[in-house]
Amino acid sequence: MPVLVITGTGTEVGKTVVTAAVAATALAAGRSVAVLKAAQTGVRPDEPGDAAEVARLAGTLTTAELARYPEPLAPATAARRAGLAPVHPHEVAQAAAELATAHDLVLVEGAGGLLVRFDAAGGTLADAAGLLSAPVLVVTRAGLGTLNTTELTAREVRARGLDLAGIVIGSWPGAPDLAARCNLADLPEVAGAPLLGAVPAGSGALSPAAFRTSAPDWLAPRLDGTWDAVTFQVRQAPEVS
Repeated sequence: MPVLVITGTGTEVGKTVVTAAVAATALAAGRSVAVLKAAQTGVRPDEPGDAAEVARLAGTLTTAELARYPEPLAPATAARRAGLAPVHPHEVAQAAAELATAHDLVLVEGAGGLLVRFDAAGGTLADAAGLLSAPVLVVTRAGLGTLNTTELTAREVRARGLDLAGIVIGSWPGAPDLAARCNLADLPEVAGAPLLGAVPAGSGALSPAAFRTSAPDWLAPRLDGTWDAVTFQVRQAPEVS
């Protein structure tokens, strides 16, 4: 996977922390990594964005950001309101392809969900993934309501002829409720793709050293980690009433 596109089922699902975990695990496996943030919103020019946060947690890697808009809105809306040029899918694809010539792995992190618009023409992260022929990793929530948004995202990925690499739970709670525990079995079924990891809630607050040491334990071997879905599901399985 020279390029992996990372999207979410919505906002605040843990995409940046999952991207950092994938990057840290790949770095630990001896791979060179670049992270591309196609459009950063809701951050001032002098503030670190998501790509910088990935580098802080994961370690030495290359970061790139194509555009930055001050308001926390969809990129197309944020660009229009700021009077700035939008990002287009072909620009995302071109930047990722160029990074791939010098790195073993390029992680392209989206903004919000798969179909959040980059520009007035309706260009999205899904379009960029199609131009790259890159697999898509979907980050989702653990609890109630996640099955619907996960299945809808998975269906759209496949409808576009894209490869759904798998799904990762972006924030696994320390005390999971019944819905979260049942969703461990249901998520891969509704997505039609493997569960490739579960990142513990609060992982982004770990020290960089602790994060890098722990990251491989959160991700499956396909993402260079050691996490095993079956073992995790058995450990977390709800009691049968």
